[in-house]
Amino acid sequence: MRIIVTGGAGFIGSNFIFHMLKKYPKYRIVCLDKLTYAGNFSTLKSVMDNPNFRFVKLDICDRAGVFALFKEEKPDIVVNFAAESHVDRSIEDPGVFLQTNIIGTATLMDACRSFGIKRYHQVSTDEVYGDLPLDRPDLFFTEQTPIHTSSPYSSSKASADLLVLAYHRTYGLPVSISRCSNNYGPYHFPEKLIPLMIANALNDKPLPVYGKGENVRDWLYVEDHCKAIDLIIHKGRIGEVYNVGGHNEMKNIDIVKLICKELGKPESLITYVANRKGHDMRYAIDPTKIHNELGWLPETKFADGIKKTIQWYLDNRNWWEEIISGEYQVYYQKMYGDRK
Repeated sequence: MRIIVTGGAGFIGSNFIFHMLKKYPKYRIVCLDKLTYAGNFSTLKSVMDNPNFRFVKLDICDRAGVFALFKEEKPDIVVNFAAESHVDRSIEDPGVFLQTNIIGTATLMDACRSFGIKRYHQVSTDEVYGDLPLDRPDLFFTEQTPIHTSSPYSSSKASADLLVLAYHRTYGLPVSISRCSNNYGPYHFPEKLIPLMIANALNDKPLPVYGKGENVRDWLYVEDHCKAIDLIIHKGRIGEVYNVGGHNEMKNIDIVKLICKELGKPESLITYVANRKGHDMRYAIDPTKIHNELGWLPETKFADGIKKTIQWYLDNRNWWEEIISGEYQVYYQKMYGDRK
């Protein structure tokens, strides 16, 4: 089996590559990544010498490059993690999100059509559904929930999802889509909530929390997500959408306080900043479909997963300290420095 994994130098993509190479040692895994700010080549260091792994620096919008790679590798499956994914960045510069997340997806699917792919899998997000009210804990996102986006990021991901389903209906392309809740775990880019708070707390820096920190997210340990995608590409029905959630709903502020407690840092580090534009209040996924059809359930409780995550950041300071230096600091100051 030959699998092209796009965005494989990023957070979830790299964890998926590690999972697949370990579980299927005879599979050939080709990682395609542009190595933008969120892609870190050093993340893949442990697998670079694996004879069944290949890394290719390439933009999914590079049509000639993508087609040449497909012609050379003749993949059976394509799993598309490649995306611009930070909501704040999409508010600052929507155009790059539209280009990568929509045009890039179309480019990949055109290549899949030309080379007779067996399965194209689109990794999407629960953010395409918009948000849920805080006072209705009985409500959850299902695969039938209407798309109702809030940001340029979620709009670009929703557009890509619709395009994927259209390619299935129009061209018969064998596709599947997964929509996941917030992931956390090793190699998470340190501008996202959990790694940002860990890094700042370890350096005794302010912990910037939007609004009052009451926004609720459903947290999914990245390894559990990778196992879900593995099941979908091997056993999931073609043309279907699968919601992948962790049943671990937490307020942002409670997560920040938990991180402070685990690291022995004072809550006085918490600094409330002006809220994000159009900030979604609550995400919560109902994963009944993937459980009933494929037997998947999240295995990692948040209390256990957050401890493992914090320990990973303690053990791998070099990895994230390199990232938060230089250009990232300029962006960080722009996003949080003037919001007090």
